[in-house]
Amino acid sequence: MGQWDLPKGKLEEGEEVAECALREVEEECGLSGLQLGQKLLETQHRYTQNGRDYLKTTHWFRMKVNGRPELKPQVEEGIEAVTWMAEAEWRAAASETYPTIQEVMRTALGTKSR
Repeated sequence: MGQWDLPKGKLEEGEEVAECALREVEEECGLSGLQLGQKLLETQHRYTQNGRDYLKTTHWFRMKVNGRPELKPQVEEGIEAVTWMAEAEWRAAASETYPTIQEVMRTALGTKSR
């Protein structure tokens, strides 16, 4: 398995950022019934696709769902696994993820250095 990541994607034409955030989590995790919470932060990361370099801004939100529904990875997007994690597991996974995801984790936990 590769590094841990969080759901994110690209805006569809005519879509608002908040709608995109909900849609991407629903698609990538196989969830429904999500409720959007407060915006946490924006991050930027660079990536290369088809020989071209891009700078992507990602908008991160808190979300809620009732209970602990079964998760289903969107395998056609290369997602191998999705899982619910307790805070201790989430903190342990931080060493196996990207710097921008670590920033999201720190912000969500209220431990972001200022």
